[in-house]
Amino acid sequence: MPGMTQLKASIELQVEKVGQLFDTLDPQPFRERDLDREAEEFIVSWARELPRKAPLEILIHMPPDEALGEQARHLGAAMQRYFAYRAKATSAELRELFRIGRYSLMVGLAVLAICMTLSTVLPRLIPHEQPALILREGLIILGWVANWRPIEIFLYDWWPLVRKKRLFERLASAAIIVRPR
Repeated sequence: MPGMTQLKASIELQVEKVGQLFDTLDPQPFRERDLDREAEEFIVSWARELPRKAPLEILIHMPPDEALGEQARHLGAAMQRYFAYRAKATSAELRELFRIGRYSLMVGLAVLAICMTLSTVLPRLIPHEQPALILREGLIILGWVANWRPIEIFLYDWWPLVRKKRLFERLASAAIIVRPR
């Protein structure tokens, strides 16, 4: 309806310390660290379940003294930076998949052309009709099977990556709200 604001979809977490959200083995400064794998999985799995059109907010509940600390003030920017990085990495993954798809398609089409040519030439060299037919059909099948992977890439494999990229972009633009409990 016109004039109505859309409700935000919320993901809520509860932690004792800001550091719980980030990978402790990552040597980067706090603002550039990767999220902890479990924290990321939790956030991403909840984000998948929420309405796609609703703006996201991530509510992080923590003790008051932690919520007022230096790291908590930079938590939103750090999380948004991380999800923006993940969206960019997923875009690179998608580009790589399409690069492999193009290469696979070139190879597949070359194999198909060779198999189609051989399927018309080789059966003429075989005096018996049944083995010649088997060879001809086998070559045609081989040529099409060689195109299985590029067809799979261009028809199906890219969808999940695009959805994942969009989800990370959505998380990168989510409002991060730290709440003392």
